[in-house]
This record gives sequence, structure tokens and C-alpha cells, in this order.
Amino acid sequence: MRNTARWAATLGLTAAAVCGPLTGAALAEPAAASGLYAPSALVLTLGHGENAAAVTPERAVTLTCAPGSSGTHPAAAQACAELRAVEGDFDALGAGTDVQCTKEYHPVVVTVDGVWRGKRVSYERTFANECVKSSYGSSVFAF
Repeated sequence: MRNTARWAATLGLTAAAVCGPLTGAALAEPAAASGLYAPSALVLTLGHGENAAAVTPERAVTLTCAPGSSGTHPAAAQACAELRAVEGDFDALGAGTDVQCTKEYHPVVVTVDGVWRGKRVSYERTFANECVKSSYGSSVFAF
């Protein structure tokens, strides 16, 4: 049941992130005036445990990077800039150089689902603890 709830929450947030920018004035503008772009809309979740299948998300945020930076992510503009710099490759986000974390093992799982520049994205990473997560890809995983 936990896994079903996780997927339902992720699917709902992904739909809101992808479809949200399509509503309202954006539909009223002709394509030439608004400019064409490949969508970049993501749902990021966080939970404590070994892997996403065994974890109920404790937090979830949306991040839309095209045409502009928006969403519920607390540092959307910075996170989008970091993702653009690595062309959407979450594994390429580097760890902080001046961060010192304890060796405590209290695993944190971060998942990313959605679309980056028109291509489907599904990413999962387990960090040793909250400090390690915060140092890795600073703005992207800081929620």
C-alpha cells in the first residue's frame, strides 16, 4: 500500500507540474509569440530508508525549468541553473567541497520523476544521511 500511495502522489504532482504551465494565458498566446520549448517539469521526493520502493515520501516538491524557473522547490531558479549546467544529468551534480558530514548512517532517498527537455526522467539516489544529501548538488536536492 505504501508503494501505491507513493506512486499516486508522484503521478499527481507530475501531472500538476507538467500541465500547470499549460493553463491560462499560455494557451491563449499563439506559438510564435510564446516561443516553442521542450518541457522541463520534475517532481522531487524525499524519504528516509534504503530505497524508494520501501519508503513513503516525507516531502515532495515540483520544479519547472522551461520556459522559466518555477514550482514549489524553495530554490527553483538555482536548481534549474545547476541542472542546465549538467544538461539534466543528476549523477553529474558534484558533492560540496567544504562540507564535513558525520559518518552516521541514516539513509535518505531522493527520487526525481518527470520530463527534462522533452525526455522522460526517472532518477533515484540513496544518500548516507541528510548532511550528505544536502552537500550533493546543493540547490537541486535542498528541499
